[in-house]
Amino acid sequence: MMKFIFMMIFMMPLSFLKNKFWLNQYIYFMMSFIFMLNMKFSWMVESISYNFMCDLLSYVMILLSFWICSLMILASSKIFNMNNYYNLFLFMLSLLMFSLLMTFSSSNLFIFYLFFEMSLIPTLVLIIGWGYQPERIQAGSYLLFYTLFASLPMMLFMFYYNSLNYSLMFFMMEKNINSLMFFMFMNLVFLVKMPMYFVHLWLPKAHVEAPVSGSMILAGVMLKLGGYGMMRMIFIFMFLSNSFNYIIIVIGLMGGVFVSLICLRQSDMKSLIAYSSVAHMGLVLSGIMTMNYWGLCGSLSMMLAHGLCSSGLFCLANICYERLHSRSLFLNKGLINLMPSLSLWWFLLCSSNMAAPPSLNLLGEIMLINSLISWSYYTMLFLMLTSFFSAVYSLYLYAYTQHGMIYSGLYSFFNGNLREYLLLMLHWLPLNMLILKSEMFTLWI
Repeated sequence: MMKFIFMMIFMMPLSFLKNKFWLNQYIYFMMSFIFMLNMKFSWMVESISYNFMCDLLSYVMILLSFWICSLMILASSKIFNMNNYYNLFLFMLSLLMFSLLMTFSSSNLFIFYLFFEMSLIPTLVLIIGWGYQPERIQAGSYLLFYTLFASLPMMLFMFYYNSLNYSLMFFMMEKNINSLMFFMFMNLVFLVKMPMYFVHLWLPKAHVEAPVSGSMILAGVMLKLGGYGMMRMIFIFMFLSNSFNYIIIVIGLMGGVFVSLICLRQSDMKSLIAYSSVAHMGLVLSGIMTMNYWGLCGSLSMMLAHGLCSSGLFCLANICYERLHSRSLFLNKGLINLMPSLSLWWFLLCSSNMAAPPSLNLLGEIMLINSLISWSYYTMLFLMLTSFFSAVYSLYLYAYTQHGMIYSGLYSFFNGNLREYLLLMLHWLPLNMLILKSEMFTLWI
């Protein structure tokens, strides 16, 4: 793990080299491949040192972070072309990647908490620095204060747990806690980060105001911090979770249904994709809280699939925004007539979003549905509605953007370029190829 941390520290001064924007992207890309070759796909915990460790859960999350960071640079060529402080942008990106690498590979709860909070700052700078509308200040404040408000109780209870257990190492957490207040305060920050319905309001705001790179990292990796944290912490609430998990499962599933209905009323493409993230992560949260093997493995598959799929959809929305200068569904119509080859990518990613085969979303949803129905067959009603409405809003997004009359105020237009097709392919290929190696995501416990 240390060699990757040193590589990330080496990347920081590299981001200030003049006209080396694409060099950074190649290095991130190479690092993701080196990291892929460096690890064994097994359930064992490896690379253990005093502060670091890597099991399959950490490994998948770090690999996703490297991959998404590489694609963020590929999607943000406009920042380089317009000379819009691209060195600072690359520096913020390397800082963010460093904090994510440390978060996912830490074996100590305090180190995890420290870098979990640190990852907020570069994200905030990305939203406020390169966002589009003046409302980005408000969106950034929402993101910051929702997370900070929820993370203070976690810090207090973390030190309290240290006084009970005499260790904050993940391997040494043996003292089970039976206090509901402890459970809620310790996990509140993860519920906000996922986000759970009722504490999700920061997410659509942050997504709509963020630049494409901010949306990609938020949807691709930042939401997964909540799921990762819950999976690490859930075992110290083993006995308590079986008594009170029905509350969070019901909120997760009902929230998924409500948010799917909200998606159908959106006129902004980015807002629709952001709300669909809340519905997917509600399913992940419910899967984790069932506390069974299928639920945890299904949540891991779903988090990886959602990270790639949602990030790809945000790229597509941005490609349309760069041409029409609007994200409104009422203006982005008839795109199949203008860019038929891009319409294929819209179809592929929208179908993956509704868990059509052969995407990894399908594997995740099948495992989560099995897990939830084995927990209680009453969940079948919510799962039915969530699955149905996820198909409805995905088809709504595709049909509304691709069909219909072309907007008559469209003055000039340019077709897609190679960089954009490469960007979309690098989202879609892993998403649909990884189902061929699906045993990787069912081995990590």
